[in-house]
Amino acid sequence: MNIEQALEIVSQTHPGRVRAHNEDSVSCEPSCGLVVLADGMGGYNAGEVASGITVSVLTTEIKHGLQTERPEDKREAGEDVAVVLLRDNVQKANASIYHAAQSQPQYAGMGTTVVAGLFYNNHVAVAHVGDSRMYRLREDTFEAITRDHSLLQEQIDSGMISKEDARQSRNKNLVTRAVGIDAQVDTEIHVHEVQVGDIYLLCSDGLNDMVDDDTIGETLSALRANLKLAADQLIKTANDNGGRDNVSVILVKVKGEFAAPRGMLAKFLSWVKD
Repeated sequence: MNIEQALEIVSQTHPGRVRAHNEDSVSCEPSCGLVVLADGMGGYNAGEVASGITVSVLTTEIKHGLQTERPEDKREAGEDVAVVLLRDNVQKANASIYHAAQSQPQYAGMGTTVVAGLFYNNHVAVAHVGDSRMYRLREDTFEAITRDHSLLQEQIDSGMISKEDARQSRNKNLVTRAVGIDAQVDTEIHVHEVQVGDIYLLCSDGLNDMVDDDTIGETLSALRANLKLAADQLIKTANDNGGRDNVSVILVKVKGEFAAPRGMLAKFLSWVKD
C-alpha cells in the first residue's frame, strides 16, 4: 500500500476565544507522509511569521530531498535519511528566523515551537522543539510520545511539582527550547515503529493546556472512525474550556502497512532495471 493510501490525515486550526489572530501554522503532505505543526511566539504578527517560515521550510525542503533519496536510506553516520532531513531543515528554518529577527526590529525575539512527523516504511520519525506535542492512540492506550522542552516539564522531572499541580501552574508557557531564538537549535528526534490502527495526534499547547490528556484520549477513542469529527470536537472542547490560546491539531490514522515513498531517482533506477 502506498503512503497516501495507508495514511488518513486531517488538520484543523483555530485562533481560540481570546487571541486576535492565529500564530499557529500547520502543513500536511500525504504524498510523502509528512506532517508539521508550529506554534509561533513574539511581537505583533512575529510569531505567525516564525511558525510560517518553519512549516514552509520543512515542507518544501523535505519534499525536495525525497526526490533523490528514500527516507529509510542510511547516511554516512548510519542515520536514516528521514532523521537527517528533519534535523537539517529545522536548523535551516532556525537560521532563517534568527537572521530575520536580528536584522528586522519588528521581528526581534520571535520564535516558534515545532513538532513534525515523517512516516515511512512502517515507521515515523518525530522531531520536536518546545512544547508542541505528538500523542499516540494504540488500541486502548493513549500517551504522549514527545516530552516538552519546558520549565514545567523540568520541574515535573525533578519532582518539584506533581503532574496534577502542573495543570494549575503559571509556568506552562515557559519553553526551554524554541526555533529561531539562538543561532543553533537542538532538535530532539526519535523513530517509532507504527502499527495498523494507530492514531497520531500533533497539537499546539492550546489544546493540552485547555483539555486534559484523559479527555483527549477518550475523544479520540470514541471518534476514531471519524477523524474530521474528532478534530472538530477537540478544538470545540478547548474553546468551551476557555480557548485562551490558538489551538491546532493534526490527526494521522494508519490504515495499512506502507513502504517509503519512492523518490524520482528510485523510480528511474527501477525503470532502468526493468
